Amino acid sequence: MATEFTLGAGASCSDGPCGEVTRIILDPAARTVTHLVIEPRHRPARGRLVPVELVEAAAAEIRLRCTLADFDQLDPAEEIVMVEGMDYAGGYGSLESAQGYGDFGGMGAASLGRHEPIVTTDAVPEGESEVAHHERVHAVDGEIGRLKGFVVDSADHRVTHVLLREGHLWGRKEVAIPVSAVDSLDGGIWLNITKKQVEELPSRS
Repeated sequence: MATEFTLGAGASCSDGPCGEVTRIILDPAARTVTHLVIEPRHRPARGRLVPVELVEAAAAEIRLRCTLADFDQLDPAEEIVMVEGMDYAGGYGSLESAQGYGDFGGMGAASLGRHEPIVTTDAVPEGESEVAHHERVHAVDGEIGRLKGFVVDSADHRVTHVLLREGHLWGRKEVAIPVSAVDSLDGGIWLNITKKQVEELPSRS
């Protein structure tokens, strides 16, 4: 039985909505999905790393086997770190330099003064990789579009197909690329087939 994990899909716990899928975490060696990153839409809470074992059903909406209280106890999807060697006196320590490192957790430069800035980075388990809305899919002869999500085997969470977003090189055609055509899922989606071969795959729409 197949399960579809789609970036941007809404997610709900047993007692209410908890957000939307913003990232998918993969074990690139095993080619399995391990976690979904779900970010709250309308609640002042941080995104969470949701183990795929908690997913009860998926497709247009993700349903989780947990309550909202349980969801809030899952590992956060971001790590807060301090960037050493930075201040706001100019040069390497300037605000412009610091802004390239991430968000400042809502703290303004004036309140930070010359202190080391707080920045956030995506939390990804060691040895695994992440994909998000902006992820590009590459054929052997160039980029072909952006990732929509994955179809996985419900039994072992292995990826069976890579889904391209609508509106890629061939208009509104939606394509499911078999995992046999995937060369690597580490650091992006890299195929072992050409653009023409992708174009010849059957449409899902």
